[in-house]
Parts: sequence; C-alpha cells; structure tokens
Amino acid sequence: MADIIDTICGNTTLSKLLSALEEVNLIDTLKGPGPYTLFAPTNESFTRMNIENVLNDPKELLATLTYHIALGKLTAEAIGTMETLDTENGKQLTVVIEEGETMVDNAKFVTTNIECSNGIIHIVDNVFKPMLSGWYREE
Repeated sequence: MADIIDTICGNTTLSKLLSALEEVNLIDTLKGPGPYTLFAPTNESFTRMNIENVLNDPKELLATLTYHIALGKLTAEAIGTMETLDTENGKQLTVVIEEGETMVDNAKFVTTNIECSNGIIHIVDNVFKPMLSGWYREE
C-alpha cells in the first residue's frame, strides 16, 4: 500500500497540493510513519480560494498546510461524530453536519477514506484557512 505522498503523486487533481507540500518540506513528514489524516484540497480549490499570496509566503503556507493534517487515522465516519479535530498546526478544525452532510471547517468531502500505509486521505473542495474560524466559503 502506498504512503500519503505516493498516493497524492498518483492523483493529478492534487498536483497543486503536492507542489505546496514540497515547497515547505512536508514531504518527509507525510512519508513518515504517522498515522495522519490529510485533508487534501483539489487544484480547483486552490484556484477558487485565490490563495496566491499564501503560496508566496513560506511561513503562511506552512501554517495553512499543517492545518490540513490531523493526528491519527480518522475515517469520514469517525470525523462525522466529532465536533473538532486537532491539527499539526496546533489549531482545531470545526466539524458540523449541514443538511445531512459532514463539513470540516469550510469544506465538503469530495472523496473520503483513501487508505494509505501511514494514514488516510480525504479530498475536500476548499482550502482551510487557519486564521479564520467557523464558516466561510469563497465561491
């Protein structure tokens, strides 16, 4: 079974995420033993959320990306029973059920429970912004 990074490498809709992870040296972390839960924004999410300024600031980019990594291997079903998730960033993601659908921070799941040797990936439709809390969606 592939690790988190090898799994991302095999998914062309996550190429912007992969480039960002490389830029702030998180590749080795996500190839490590974990287990981790990675919320992986799609390329479209990066474009829609217009975070070019974040991509150009390594400190802010690292804070943003570590806000997408939760400790432990959490399935979508387990996440749906939680109110918050601790992240590598030190801040918490908020979990709510909205119209019967689990939302994590500002994102809905696109694909869930992608098993990896060192954790699990959930593809999401937005980029989490650690400086904000609650609900914000830029369409």
